[in-house]
Amino acid sequence: MAESTYTVTGMTCGHCVASVTEEVSKISGVTDVAVDLPTGAVTVTSAEPVAEADVRAAVEEAGYALAG
Repeated sequence: MAESTYTVTGMTCGHCVASVTEEVSKISGVTDVAVDLPTGAVTVTSAEPVAEADVRAAVEEAGYALAG
């Protein structure tokens, strides 16, 4: 089990959270996505480590960006 936390910028509401959660959940192997709207923290739990590039692509597909 692997867990990584990323910071997503631009989220302002529940719809933002739902969009990011939906796209990141589509990544192969991801078992859980937890989004904390006030901090922008997105914690991704997966069976195997997930490439940051895959998370970045999913977040961008949802219309947002990873910080850093």
